Amino acid sequence: MWLVTALVVGSVLFLNSSRTVPVAGHDAVVSPTLSSHAVFETGPVLPDVRFDLPGRLGVTIVLGKTEAESTEELFARYALIASNVEPQVATVRDAMVELALASALRGIAAGSLPVILYLLLGPAGRRDVWEELRRLRPRPLLAVALVVAAVVALWQPWRSEEPEVARSRSWMSVQEFLGEGIPVPEQAKGIELSADSTAAGTQRLIGSALDTYAKSQDFYDAAVESAADLDLREPRDDETVVLLVSDRHDNVGMDRVARAVADRAGATGVFGGGDDTSTGKAWEAFSLDSLDKTFRGMDRWFVTGNHDHGSFVGDYLADKGWEKLDGEVVEGPGGGTLLGFPDPRSSGLGSWRDEKGISFGEAAEKVADVACESQEAGERVNTILVHDANLGEVALERGCADLVLGGHTHVPSGPTPFDGEAGQLGYSYTNGTTGGAAYAIAVGSKPRRDASLTLVTYDGAGRPAGIQLVTLLTDGRFRVEPYDRLALPQGV
Repeated sequence: MWLVTALVVGSVLFLNSSRTVPVAGHDAVVSPTLSSHAVFETGPVLPDVRFDLPGRLGVTIVLGKTEAESTEELFARYALIASNVEPQVATVRDAMVELALASALRGIAAGSLPVILYLLLGPAGRRDVWEELRRLRPRPLLAVALVVAAVVALWQPWRSEEPEVARSRSWMSVQEFLGEGIPVPEQAKGIELSADSTAAGTQRLIGSALDTYAKSQDFYDAAVESAADLDLREPRDDETVVLLVSDRHDNVGMDRVARAVADRAGATGVFGGGDDTSTGKAWEAFSLDSLDKTFRGMDRWFVTGNHDHGSFVGDYLADKGWEKLDGEVVEGPGGGTLLGFPDPRSSGLGSWRDEKGISFGEAAEKVADVACESQEAGERVNTILVHDANLGEVALERGCADLVLGGHTHVPSGPTPFDGEAGQLGYSYTNGTTGGAAYAIAVGSKPRRDASLTLVTYDGAGRPAGIQLVTLLTDGRFRVEPYDRLALPQGV
């Protein structure tokens, strides 16, 4: 009785459940079905999309609010996300698993109620109830009627799975929808579109998105393949290598390239230098999902940048298991010490910046104070991670850190030596834009400008030993800079 009740109730609850998650830059409602299809309901203007799934289970994804400024921008974003779609698939899959587990738990709880009643009555009580039911014929009928009514109320068979318009729509392949004049990538040939929106403008947008997707796939696939053969410095057994990425600005296509470079270099950790988004809004969760999935299994530290303004980016990555650096000295790569501080400024999509909370200068003094206090306590800070390397310059001038890492300018520079007040040597280094972004925008079939990745090597004591810059050029070629050894004195 427990098993049957749990299965029936759990299944009914699951098939009538839903969850809101960020998908492709939208607030999206995810609902399980028995259609064997993944169906994207895109709204009243654009055609709905579906493709086959293995097995009996399906899913409907109703795309809701987003913050794209135009339909063209929206389709360009779709194409970019599709070039690294697995994090979005994982988001939907996780939502489905959570719905299934929640429904199963409720089903198990519901199934336990008759069992508990059965056990509470005991043999004598059950005999008394049975005898009472046998004497009064209408009661068994009433009991059966109540059970049937409860099942029907949960099942609600009168509810249509789809509204009338959705049931009446017809489907055609994407190639049929676009016509033979527009080539469709092999990966997209199984996609079907609803045939009730066939405006020429929509066809052009979809064709453009598919073209961007195909070019993006080819560009980043080739880059990943080339990364495996890069001539990078091989770390010694006692050394630790960390990859520095910054200023991704939603370019999820570069993430798998960055991971390929990290794997080739033997990196075991990653520094996130900020500006992973362009506005810091929830619709950009797709970029953070990609960052998280790409570097899963590595040690991960991050700070937020001026474009990551607000609490969303920091909280989202921290919930994913990234270590958020927020003004305290923590253990860093190779057992060394690491200090990070978020950028005190905020930006929109323009070139202007506002300061929030404390000024940039005050933040720089605070970073230096924390680093110098740690040094006075006998623990020198080996690395300061900030979004803008200028935020760590005061600490270097006061001789309280070995290396400051940043980004922000979209142009790599350094390592630049600094002599501290008491002669302590430190370095400042700025990574370029990992997303290949021009200003805060990195959407396109390839980077808009040269994309920078930096490998930071630490010795057996956790002190920075050297830096190597790797650049993916806009023509798809890699440029690997010579390894820059950091001449830090021993014992400082």
